[in-house]
Amino acid sequence: MPSPKITKITARPVLAPLKQPITTATVSIPKAPLVLVDIMTDKGIVGHSYVFTYTTVALAPMVRLIEDIGSGLIGKSVHPVSRMAEMEQSFRLLGRQGLIAMALAGLDMALWDALAKAQDFSVAQMLGASPIPVPCYNSLGVFEIGRDEPLLAQSLADGFKAIKVKVGVGSLAHDVETLHAIRSEIGPEIRLMIDYNQSLTVPEAIRRIKRFEEEGFQLDWVEEPVTAEDFVGHNAVRFAVDTPIQTGENWWMPDDAARAIQASVSDHAMLDIMKIGGITGWQRAASYAHAASLPVSSHLFIEVSAHVLCVTPNAHLLEFLDVAGSLLEEPYLVENGALTPKGPGLGISWDESAVQRAVVQ
Repeated sequence: MPSPKITKITARPVLAPLKQPITTATVSIPKAPLVLVDIMTDKGIVGHSYVFTYTTVALAPMVRLIEDIGSGLIGKSVHPVSRMAEMEQSFRLLGRQGLIAMALAGLDMALWDALAKAQDFSVAQMLGASPIPVPCYNSLGVFEIGRDEPLLAQSLADGFKAIKVKVGVGSLAHDVETLHAIRSEIGPEIRLMIDYNQSLTVPEAIRRIKRFEEEGFQLDWVEEPVTAEDFVGHNAVRFAVDTPIQTGENWWMPDDAARAIQASVSDHAMLDIMKIGGITGWQRAASYAHAASLPVSSHLFIEVSAHVLCVTPNAHLLEFLDVAGSLLEEPYLVENGALTPKGPGLGISWDESAVQRAVVQ
């Protein structure tokens, strides 16, 4: 079957309901601001994807960017790698980060969805992998003692063998008390990770992590203890403590991943498929991580991440934080602590009645 040709591209801004607000040391997101991307083709196949803008302020500009950039793809074949190369080239002078990178990734993911659907494959199969269950960790927000223990119990009931919580909203003593409470609930066998969301200075990060080591919390990793772009700071923290350091969700496109890995900023790599350049960008960035022997985990975008982790040789864990499930006809669900890629394509289809309720006018 000849590759479908692109006939139309649309983008819709929505506020997707969440089961729990996304809370960090610095911000709370009660509903997920998403832009839904649809690529129509001459074969009647529609490729779907979404991008997460974090703030409603970015919804309107993101819609405009996706549709304006997408207009240059009309009439061309659904070949994601070729289309991404063309889109990247057109932004050489401006740069490929921020909203531009997000728009390119949204289009890339929808192109891969359409291409795989045209062959009646899942994206994982299209990339040459079996759609196998991918181990997950449950990603929780800021943990409050006396309120959030049921979330831990539900995580264990759902089969998760690993849990991550956000910290850094208070003092070191507050973090220590919180982690003692969590460990007492989940026991010593469940893997535990924490995320500071870039909220500490280098000396404070080192002080806190060393204290956690003294307390024996057995953390699998500490995520983004200092600002994401501070490669020197992350390197300093990494080599001052024994606990593994995780970063990468704010690496923009594969070249940024290469620079960060060269700077030895972390023991793990957490790739965000939207910021790293979609499925096309993920493959390049994951190869850099593999060459450096860094385990690769995902950030958000559970549906797409399940597919690409199947073809990532150094795959570690999938972050389970569902921001789009309320808008899908068949949301991705964890079974025995793992997520299995669906098909055809990415296994995404919109529940249009839910979408209409969530659309931002």
